[in-house]
Amino acid sequence: MSNETSRHNDCRNFVPVDVAKGICRVRNELIAIDTPTCQKFDPLPKCKNCANFTATENTLGVCEADKNKPWAFEDLIAVTCAMYRAQ
Repeated sequence: MSNETSRHNDCRNFVPVDVAKGICRVRNELIAIDTPTCQKFDPLPKCKNCANFTATENTLGVCEADKNKPWAFEDLIAVTCAMYRAQ
C-alpha cells in the first residue's frame, strides 16, 4: 500500500474521533480522514492489504484463507486475524 493511495484511517497512528476526523498520534493533532498521509505512515492491516483477499465489487470481497470463503469488506481491520498475510 502506497502513501499516495492511502488515507489517514489506513494508518496505525490514526485514532478515529468520528466519521470525518481523528487524531494523529505522531503529530498529536486533529486531522481529517481524507487528507494526505505523512512520512510516518504505518500501514494498518486491513483485508484490502491481505494476500488472501480477493475484491469482487465496490468495497466487498472474499477471504480466500477460509475454506468457506466468507464475504469481507476491504476496510475491515485485520489486526487480530490469524490468517492475515501482507501483500
